[in-house]
Formats: sequence, structure tokens, C-alpha cells
Amino acid sequence: MTEANFTRDPEIIKTVPNVDICACQVPLPFEFSMAFQPIWDHKLQRVFAYEALARGVNGEGAGTILSQVTQKIKYAFDQASRVTAIRLATELGMPDGAYLSINFLPNAIYDPETCIRATLDAARLYDFPHNRIMFEMTEHESMGDTSHFKTIIEAYQRLGFTTAIDDFGEGYSGLNLLSNFQPDIIKIDMHLVQGIARDPVKRAIVRGITVMALDLGIDLVAEGVERKEDFRELADMGVRYFQGYLLARPGFQAMPEVDLSAISSG
Repeated sequence: MTEANFTRDPEIIKTVPNVDICACQVPLPFEFSMAFQPIWDHKLQRVFAYEALARGVNGEGAGTILSQVTQKIKYAFDQASRVTAIRLATELGMPDGAYLSINFLPNAIYDPETCIRATLDAARLYDFPHNRIMFEMTEHESMGDTSHFKTIIEAYQRLGFTTAIDDFGEGYSGLNLLSNFQPDIIKIDMHLVQGIARDPVKRAIVRGITVMALDLGIDLVAEGVERKEDFRELADMGVRYFQGYLLARPGFQAMPEVDLSAISSG
């Protein structure tokens, strides 16, 4: 079975009856797979989650896949990505208690509770606990229709999924979003993370984000961490979760381990 054509697999169609409905029976004109990158829980010293990242079937970068996603197939690709991520994560073996983080396209979702059925059915098919799935939505994706974005967040939270806003601080809509609804997790954009140890302006901004997140009961992930000095600065600020090349690069069809020597105190 190829990842892109999962809707044509008779076993999937039989066992996951809503896949064809949610994907609108639109075949994807390309095949794709996934890489996985860990998110580290510095407090508990273990992997908190693995983020699934789109890749070509030979490991080509995400851009080679996403550049082919037109408006016509956006919905089908979004649904296919979820099922592919769940299937591969199951086959590769997730660490006990770790979450599977899936990026999705809010503007591809028509009705969240209807369109989530394929995800729930895939989780049952592959015996993957759905309460260990986290959905990441980018801040700039939400700017078109905040009310629709809020509906998606609230529906997913009711269904037991963890929700996250990715690239927080990349655009200008983040604070407006938080005034309307609160995700479970905010991922601080790498532009604010990289070089923070030497940049007092970035430190001031991220300190403000940490105070706000604490007041709202939102967890923080620092993404794009590449330097040990930035990792230490963010940890001292109270950031608990970390993701980036310093800890581990994405593994193509693999669950890479975190390089603990890179973040040790020595």
C-alpha cells in the first residue's frame, strides 16, 4: 500500500468507512511518506512527542510534497497525512506515553467533527490511542477565519485530542487568537528561539510569552533549538519542551533518539 493512495486500499475502505467521505474520493497525484522528530520533555527527561513531517517516498524534503498540494486536493492530502502518520507511528513503535504530533491544514476542514472520523477510525484500526494524538495548526493558517479556527480547536479538545499552535510569534495574529480560545500547547517560533541567549529583545519577548502561558495554563515548546546556550537560556526561563537539531534531526521513516550529550550540563 502506498501512503498517497490509502483511500484505494480495500482493507482501509472496509475498516475505515469514512475515509472516502472525508477525502472526497479525490486521488492524490503523488506519493509521500513521513519523517519523525522528537519533542523533548526536559522536566521528566523523556520524549514527550514525535512530530510527523511530510516527506517524499525517497526522503525528499517537505517542500517537494507541499508544493504539489493544490486547493483541489488540500482536503484529501490533509486526511491522507493523518492516516499515514498514525500507520507509520504504529509500525515504527512509539515510546510508551509519547504523543504523535500531526500538522494539519485548518482551511482544509469543513466540519471538524465530521472530518475527524477518518482519524478516529484509523486510530482504532491501528490500535493507536486517540488521546495520544496532538494536532498542530500554524498561526498564519488561522488568520482567514478565526471563528472557524476556534470551532476546530474546541471540537478537537472535546474529542480528547491535544491541540497546539505552531510557529507562535511568526506573524501578528497570535495574541488575538489567544484572546478568543486557548490551545493546550504553544510552539514558540524558531525566529524567537535561535540566538535568544545573546539577544535581550528576544529574551524579553519570550519571558512575556512564558508568563502569559503560565497564567493561561498553556504549555510551551521551543522549536528550532540548535545551540546549547539557547537551550539553557530557555530552560532557565521555565520552558519545559524542546525540539530542534540540537536534540535530534528528523528521521525518515524512523523514530530518532534524543542526543542527551548535546544538552548535558557539562
